[in-house]
Amino acid sequence: MGVNGAYVLLGCVFGLLLLALSTANAYDYGDALDKAVKYFEAQRSGRLPPGHRVSWRGDSGLHDGQQEGLDLSGGYYDAGDNVKFGLPMAYTITMLSWSVIEYKHQLQASRQLDYALEAIKWGTDYFIKAHPEPNVLWGEVGDGDSDHDCWMRPEDMTTSRKAYKIDSNNPGSDLAGETSAAMAAASIVFKQSDPEYSATLLRHARELFTFADTYRGTYDNSIPVAKKYYKSWSGFNDELLWAAEWLYDATGDAQFLEYFGGVNAANLGGTGWALNQFSWDNKYVGVQLKATKLLLDGRVDRAYIPTLQLYKSKVEYFLCAALQKNAGEQITKSPGGMFWIQTWNNMQYVTSAAFLLTVASDYYEAAHATLSHCTSPVTNSELLAAGKEQVDYILGNNNRGQSYMIGFGNSYPQRVHHRAASIPEPVACKEGFDRFYFTQNNNPHVIEGAITGGPDANDNYNDQRNQYAMSEPVLYNTAPLVGTLARLSQGRDIAVNTMASAAFGSGLNQDVVAIRGSHESRRTRRRPNRKRGQSNDCISITQSLIDKWTAGRHVYFKSAGKITNNCKTRITGSKFVVRNLYGTLWGLHRESENGNMYTLPDTKGTLEVGESIYYSYIQKRPFKARIVVLAACPTCAAQH
Repeated sequence: MGVNGAYVLLGCVFGLLLLALSTANAYDYGDALDKAVKYFEAQRSGRLPPGHRVSWRGDSGLHDGQQEGLDLSGGYYDAGDNVKFGLPMAYTITMLSWSVIEYKHQLQASRQLDYALEAIKWGTDYFIKAHPEPNVLWGEVGDGDSDHDCWMRPEDMTTSRKAYKIDSNNPGSDLAGETSAAMAAASIVFKQSDPEYSATLLRHARELFTFADTYRGTYDNSIPVAKKYYKSWSGFNDELLWAAEWLYDATGDAQFLEYFGGVNAANLGGTGWALNQFSWDNKYVGVQLKATKLLLDGRVDRAYIPTLQLYKSKVEYFLCAALQKNAGEQITKSPGGMFWIQTWNNMQYVTSAAFLLTVASDYYEAAHATLSHCTSPVTNSELLAAGKEQVDYILGNNNRGQSYMIGFGNSYPQRVHHRAASIPEPVACKEGFDRFYFTQNNNPHVIEGAITGGPDANDNYNDQRNQYAMSEPVLYNTAPLVGTLARLSQGRDIAVNTMASAAFGSGLNQDVVAIRGSHESRRTRRRPNRKRGQSNDCISITQSLIDKWTAGRHVYFKSAGKITNNCKTRITGSKFVVRNLYGTLWGLHRESENGNMYTLPDTKGTLEVGESIYYSYIQKRPFKARIVVLAACPTCAAQH
């Protein structure tokens, strides 16, 4: 085989092993997906359709645009306020469309496809109204300042509903470019089911791209009221490349390939920026990943390959940094393992990164390729596991044991910064603050599927409405999660998990120890509990160090493992003593707050023959916790 072949094989084994270990906290991704898709119904503006599933929402914003002589009803409120901001709304529709394009079959199997299509169409119908002529796009309805002076439901709002536009004299290439991308991506989504609507969307996408490229400028200079809330920090070059890519996907027109694959790749920064984030503002990593897919697919003119390879090197900077294997800087992680970018609504970067990791895993796997710019070999299973790890953190695998998806699990924030969810009845502008904003009462309505801004850099979270950087949910937090959850809900590869489980007991695992320098695979030594007539020898415990990262001045180590029932019968009532543990352990149930006694999780009281459960923990040292079986199975005493 040779040394290089051995390293590749060992890297594959470790990737499979990592994916199996990452199932330590297997959440109900189908339920989370259902809630994520439903969330967009809670954000709807306009006249609600029959069958609307969020009973506490009603018609709102029905007169939007009338003072400008237009019908601008519809669309989405961006967050916990009552303003319709065009740029983040368009990004949301692009991400929902991308999710459907990649994971249509998974969404269909989960019975969420029709709801996802409705969510996309609710946005694109609004964009069609907002684009009444080629070089005009209405980019905002309402303004943040007057809106934030009131705390009232959208059904009752008395604040300004003035609309703001961009045109040839007041350009906004970022806004027009992102809306073009959204329309082009959505045209792909509806191409088979509604070709006429798809053609309409594509016409708008083409016109908007021409508008964006011909009359260049940042939209917040033309719509100054947006600057305080959604300033275009990255400028508009990324949106021009982004829109061209989606138009190429939708049309196959070579002019769009030339646009992002020719000199614009460098001139507009696509092959120049190596970044640690992807968001409503900055699309470069998404541009780079889509270009990389073209390279991996091998279906473009060879003249573009050198440029596409440059795109690939930049997106792999992001992917390797997410895996903590970048030759440059890594993506910062909190002590609990959450990607950390900024204080304000950090969770937007977590969900978008999880989506890109998931999609990249599938792109590379389909091409039988792997990342080539990391500091050590990376399998595509590792990419998927890294995305899943961030999703699991959101769903409750964190130091608080709390879900940051509202309505998911038994513990989630109760005082979400959201007007409609926090107010049960009509109130006047200022009255809402006294009665519902500053109280310690829980919100009367549960806004299912909303993803809050999330905890701080040290995994701390303050469940208060006035802590809006943490407690406000936003459209574009949930949108990327739809695709990732669809993939996870239907994409568990049993064969991969089986191979990974087998790798624990193989000789190859010793080689992984040698390469990684800190892995171990062992069967815990136990003595039979002769007094009770029980034997523990048939329960095996295996664990490995799977990740490490730096947060502040500390280095954190994540270990994961599995407990397997090798007995001849099922086991119940098992107890485990965990020693040398200096962090939180997930996957087992802790009997007392300060004790070291654990049992099988509440949701898994019995372990069948041959069945395994998985656990993980994070601490500031590379040493493994020692897990000892104290009581194995009261029902299997006669087996030996």
